[in-house]
Amino acid sequence: MRASQGASAGLGLALGSAFAFGGSGVAAKPLIEAGLDPLHVVWLRVAGSALIMLPVAWRHRALVVRKPALLAGFGLLAVAGVQACYFAAISRIPVGVALLIEYLGPALLLGWIRFVQRRPVTRAAAVGVALAVAGLACVVQVWSGLGFDALGLLLALGAACCQVSYFVLADHGTGGDDAADPLGVIAYGLLVGAAVLTLVARPWSMDWALLGGSADMSGTEVPAALLLGWVVLVATVLAYVTGVVSVRKLSPQIAGVVACLEAVVATVLAWVLLGEHLSAPQIVGGALVLAGAFIAQSQAPKAPSGPVASGGPPAVGGAHESVGDGVRPGAELAARQPTA
Repeated sequence: MRASQGASAGLGLALGSAFAFGGSGVAAKPLIEAGLDPLHVVWLRVAGSALIMLPVAWRHRALVVRKPALLAGFGLLAVAGVQACYFAAISRIPVGVALLIEYLGPALLLGWIRFVQRRPVTRAAAVGVALAVAGLACVVQVWSGLGFDALGLLLALGAACCQVSYFVLADHGTGGDDAADPLGVIAYGLLVGAAVLTLVARPWSMDWALLGGSADMSGTEVPAALLLGWVVLVATVLAYVTGVVSVRKLSPQIAGVVACLEAVVATVLAWVLLGEHLSAPQIVGGALVLAGAFIAQSQAPKAPSGPVASGGPPAVGGAHESVGDGVRPGAELAARQPTA
């Protein structure tokens, strides 16, 4: 009975995390269209979340000495890289399209396993990659000569690549008693990401007055501060924390399935709130991308014993604590993909 209640609670948390993550792009895009630079929106999101997570970082301060490379890589690529590429992408292409492209991450991860780590992948995993690529072709409508902004598509693909680096980096040094607590990794990843983005985004040049105004959301004026509060408190802090807790209560496979709802939520919200309509072929393509991503993720080979990096969803909190648009970003650190 207690196990059943725990699973139900975990499922609820995973659903909440997917919905929270899915709303990040819809809240951020009006801010960008109101005049804020995408990098400034990313900085506000990451810096604000890092400030809120400071008590968690202090509690896990020993990680700075134990896992400096993990924290630096996670902050630079899994936080700053994924978020910057994703927000820059949605400033040029629809939210749903950008997130679906980012969901190529698990398929790209299998490419890393096969060709860089030179480890075999299953036939089912290869089918998953093929489905994801075919779905992507439908999403970007290759038959019409790529009807979307080419730079926007490249930025979304960059977010997917950063997600792969997240999977790879998060796996290093996670075995045994020295495993890093996932909440600590999130907190320090946000701090490192905020520091890097401060140098890149130069927030002192931002038009801060825009945050005191309003942003247009498909004809409705919404306070910019309210949108920013949603991005920071709900789509980042709440999304990451509930995602990590849900993975501890559910298996990574189940959490991964629920995490795929993030792309669905983002697409539906963008349709309803931003008027970004997808065509029937794009909807079918999106379903193929999500199916391929799930198969690729679930069929990744298990880690061999020893120091070799795992090819499957990385665990940052021990053998059973999986860490993963988006970004939570895949189906790991937030029981998902950082997005976003």
